[in-house]
Amino acid sequence: MKKYIPVFIVAFLVVVIGAAIFYFVQDKQSADKPFGGAMNLITMNGDTFTEKDLRAKPAVIFFGFTHCPDVCPTTLYELDGYMKKLGDDASKLGVYFITVDPERDTQDIIQTYVSNVSPYITGLTGSPEAIADVVKSYHIYAKKVPGEDGDYNMDHTASVFLLDKGGFFKSTISYGENPDTAFQKLKNLADRH
Repeated sequence: MKKYIPVFIVAFLVVVIGAAIFYFVQDKQSADKPFGGAMNLITMNGDTFTEKDLRAKPAVIFFGFTHCPDVCPTTLYELDGYMKKLGDDASKLGVYFITVDPERDTQDIIQTYVSNVSPYITGLTGSPEAIADVVKSYHIYAKKVPGEDGDYNMDHTASVFLLDKGGFFKSTISYGENPDTAFQKLKNLADRH
């Protein structure tokens, strides 16, 4: 019985090391490609918006919805404050609010909502299919939660994604992150322009 224990340990280590190498290679391969996939969205001004537009300069992306009671307005307000603090460097970044609720967040609704919060942020919407494709390709969690009288809420990822020019993933800003740390991440992203 004792002679089988080392074989088991060796086999276990081979599996663990193999899995680690597999995931390391997977991560390296994905780091060689832009984050996310194709986009066919509409800006709050009615213009077509694709992944080429997103990748034209460093991008700050937040997924949310206009009926959100707390996370979304707080995050957008904070992003607006950081952009003001960046001053002239704010123009080096594209800042985008992408709805996860296209059924309610039409172009007009997004326009009114975002323009009341910040001149730095561009709201994006699209067909339910187009939004579902973007949510999937950016690995965003978004789920409709039924409420009373046919109303609903949306559970969704609350992090802000930071992408370098070309769409390469750089970092995130977590909901509730230290403001100084969050601002420094945005400043670093703008400096990479």
